[in-house]
Amino acid sequence: MQSGEQWLQNLLLLTGVSTQVRAKVQTIPSFEQDIPAGESYWLTIDETNLTPEQIRVLIGSGGAVLDGIQYLANSVLNLNQPEENQTSYTIELNGYRVKREAEIRTLAETAAAEVRFSGREVELKSLSAAERRQVHTLLKEFPDLETFSSGKEPHRHLVVRQAVEPSLGDRE
Repeated sequence: MQSGEQWLQNLLLLTGVSTQVRAKVQTIPSFEQDIPAGESYWLTIDETNLTPEQIRVLIGSGGAVLDGIQYLANSVLNLNQPEENQTSYTIELNGYRVKREAEIRTLAETAAAEVRFSGREVELKSLSAAERRQVHTLLKEFPDLETFSSGKEPHRHLVVRQAVEPSLGDRE
């Protein structure tokens, strides 16, 4: 966790931004029986001494810069680590991730309600890979629905639809 804090602080310094980074551990629940719950490190960039312009630039359009920093953190900090020692890093600035998670949850719940009401597939566009994963995870709780990603980046999107009934031969 400390190496993550130091790495991000150094990266920000290289871009001309001098600020502190705070780290905290978050437990990630597992929705799979054979996969244990894990830990994720949240690295929060202290915005106290940042200008609104610096915050805007570091978050980027639709969170693209923050996503890029997060991708780098996960790649670099897990480099040469055995799989069992790899950790998930989330980069937070100015409450962006918390707000976006709430937006994604609302989007997923709205799509689920629409699919249940209309019976038709619903496509969710303009989501990052991490956001698509979040929707997949959120909607796993609903056995009557299924999700899958379709298309190729940068036009990849998530589809929510009613779960396909297993064929009679698959039932016990």
